[in-house]
Amino acid sequence: MLSFILLHRDAGSQARRGRIETARGAIETPIFMPVGTQGTVKAMTVEALREVGAQIILGNTYHLYLRPGHELIRALGGLHRFMNWERPILTDSGGYQVFSLSRLRAIDEQGVVFQSHLDGSRHLLTPELSIAVQEALGADIAMTFDECIPYPAERDYVIASSDRSSRWAGRSKAALKEESGTALFGIVQGGMFPELRARSASQLREIGFDGYALGGLALGEESAQMYDIFAASLPLLPEDRPRYIMGVGTPEDLVEGVTRGGDLFDCVMPTRNARNGVLFTSFGRLAIKQSRFRDDPGPIDPRCGCQVCRHYSRAYLRHLYLANEILASVLNTHHNLHYYLGLMAAMREAISQDRFGEFRNDFYRRRQGEP
Repeated sequence: MLSFILLHRDAGSQARRGRIETARGAIETPIFMPVGTQGTVKAMTVEALREVGAQIILGNTYHLYLRPGHELIRALGGLHRFMNWERPILTDSGGYQVFSLSRLRAIDEQGVVFQSHLDGSRHLLTPELSIAVQEALGADIAMTFDECIPYPAERDYVIASSDRSSRWAGRSKAALKEESGTALFGIVQGGMFPELRARSASQLREIGFDGYALGGLALGEESAQMYDIFAASLPLLPEDRPRYIMGVGTPEDLVEGVTRGGDLFDCVMPTRNARNGVLFTSFGRLAIKQSRFRDDPGPIDPRCGCQVCRHYSRAYLRHLYLANEILASVLNTHHNLHYYLGLMAAMREAISQDRFGEFRNDFYRRRQGEP
């Protein structure tokens, strides 16, 4: 179903270069996964996703379960055929959306009763149903059902929630049908308590999964605190399995996550920010609506080779954004995802050449406006 090859570890850090082999192709790591919440990465065709270098995308169990329904997608050949994406897809468990979007929810050992954000209908999502939905979608990689612990949270709450998520992880694995061909990743919880992260990681390793993820991050904690959790938790996960840091994040978060040994990342930030006129560049963020770009003929980023930077000016992109034109979202998203995936490719190359430390220093120097 899935195998992971550790190709190289950087000599001066925990950064690692690897390859995940799946039935739908190889994934070179470290890699960023664009988020395709409802069977689409917003403002991007699959052809554009291939052009910017997407190797794997993320689908959302909660949203696709509610609309159009996992059984309809199964009947139409699975999510890959439904959205015309032939490369790997990772699906989340639905747990995060249950806890962030539902107007009403009740958690017990069985699962979570929640109220749909679409029509108010009530549903019971269990580990078994989460896995059944992900199998129906045809996911290459599925995630165990868990609770995304809010931040901040009291230690006793974190213990009870994390232990329940570990029990749900065991039920998720038991529910997965071998014939589905879907790999399964366990999700380490534990809040901001390193010792509870270690406890969760130990419980998941005992169950055994194809890969492991860190959940419950980027929820409002300070970046330094999040990076400390990376450093404390990633070494506890098996060397021969992919390590996924969920919901992270900024370009700085990606660099720091890779520095500490992360392999896979996802976040809505590049696509959501693009729709709000915020562009990522080698020198930091750029808000295209600013008046200083009104007559600027230059590209978003002179160092970028994407089709947007090759063909369109800042002045034009500002005009599109202020005019509320759909093309603004299309071009901005294309650029942001090209930047993110190019950043990951540059990190892979730096790791392979044992110069990741030099790459990291150069990354921050450029963002401080230095040549």
